[in-house]
Amino acid sequence: MHEQETKQLRWYNLAMMAFVSVWGFGNVVNNYANQGLTVIVSWVLIISLYFIPYALMVGELGSAFKTGKAGVSSWIRGTSTPLLAYLAGWTYWVVHVPYLAQKPQSALVALSWVTFQNGSLMENLSTVTIQLITLAIFLVFVWLASRGITSIKRLSNVAGIAMFIMSMLYVVMMVAAPAITGVSIATKDWSIRGIMPKFDFAYFTTISMLVFAVGGCEKLSPYVNNTKNPDREFPKGMIVLAIMVTVSAMLGSIAMGMMFDSANRPDDLMMNGAYYAFQLLGEYYGLGNFFLIVYALTNLVSQLSVLLISIDAPLKVLFAESDSRYIPKALTKVNKHGAPINGYKMTTILVGTLIVVPALGIGNMNELYNWLLKLNSVVMPLRYLWVFFAYMGLKRMVDKYNPTYKFIKNSKLGYIAGLWCFVFTAFACIMGMFPGDIPAFTPDWNFRVILNFATVFILIGLGIILPAIAKRTNKDLQDKKLIPKEQEG
Repeated sequence: MHEQETKQLRWYNLAMMAFVSVWGFGNVVNNYANQGLTVIVSWVLIISLYFIPYALMVGELGSAFKTGKAGVSSWIRGTSTPLLAYLAGWTYWVVHVPYLAQKPQSALVALSWVTFQNGSLMENLSTVTIQLITLAIFLVFVWLASRGITSIKRLSNVAGIAMFIMSMLYVVMMVAAPAITGVSIATKDWSIRGIMPKFDFAYFTTISMLVFAVGGCEKLSPYVNNTKNPDREFPKGMIVLAIMVTVSAMLGSIAMGMMFDSANRPDDLMMNGAYYAFQLLGEYYGLGNFFLIVYALTNLVSQLSVLLISIDAPLKVLFAESDSRYIPKALTKVNKHGAPINGYKMTTILVGTLIVVPALGIGNMNELYNWLLKLNSVVMPLRYLWVFFAYMGLKRMVDKYNPTYKFIKNSKLGYIAGLWCFVFTAFACIMGMFPGDIPAFTPDWNFRVILNFATVFILIGLGIILPAIAKRTNKDLQDKKLIPKEQEG
């Protein structure tokens, strides 16, 4: 009876939880800025060929490892080796480094729109000055995290829900605007030719942003076994999620096309597009900057609260089931507030470097913002590779695991599906390292390509070096080994 009572989630609960956590207005703005109206076809392709199988694989993995506490690391430990499980945990943490370097920038942009109702703060200061302010903001939030300040974290849920409501409001009001307010539609060509992508090199450099947009549903894996009937409820919930994402992406892209000419998109659409959108929406409906100010304030709170959470949470996930063979004991040291202080120092060095160094080679703030956002779209999906690696491992171990829910019952077909998603993710990440918006082999292009590849190799490479350091420094723990909770008893 108790087990029945815990299984209260229905497919519609699951779909809504996943939608709010996976999707955001920025996904629409950034990908429209990248591709224009052709993103409509891109959304259909990426959701049907990648997102749906991805989400359903996560369901099967979550069902197979229902007691795993470390997410993807638990899946890798169960299907592979402890070393690879550590590397999966390391990847999950280290991909947040560019993310942490971006968040203070985004907060500054939001502050500019709250204060001046425009992006002038980013235009009037030099790139180096802005990045130094960005670094100062980051250091303040590292200090707050180290002091165990958690109250601002509660604001993230409120801000997240408000952002979600406003993004839906934008889509509805913009699609209705021509009929209600008589505003003219900015994009003139809505033909099949106008929305069909040209599948060339430049196009493939943009798909990592799409992969980045639809990723992250593995955080829903703990809820697979809380549904009344996982075999039916979970896939139904994920398919409904895919439909909701598709509709939101399509209508959002159409709304952006109605407001911004697809053939002449503003250069700073990634940095300021969401603010332009709400500013224009207020003008259309005679409300001035009301929508803009509400959105900017909401986004400011959201960016700062997410910054605090992202400094603290991924590091604690990495250390939660830390194996003394791979992570130096010194890194796991905590202060009186329970914060892994040396881990914070490592984070500060990596993030600080990524904030300052690019500013020395990319002189335009808009270009620097776009570069860091695109770097995020390359680095963040690296963690998804471990999801598909774990799924392929699960399909090789059908005799050991028998999950309640199975995406594909045939182990060979399931393995091929996992391999497809793995290869596609890797391809998107590699292509995303090449700037498709500037001429190839120019000094600027060369600098960005070198910076992209160097960032990835340094971040992942550091994770490979740490076990060697641990072997030297953890002498007192050399024979100790963490036993995963799912293997206890």
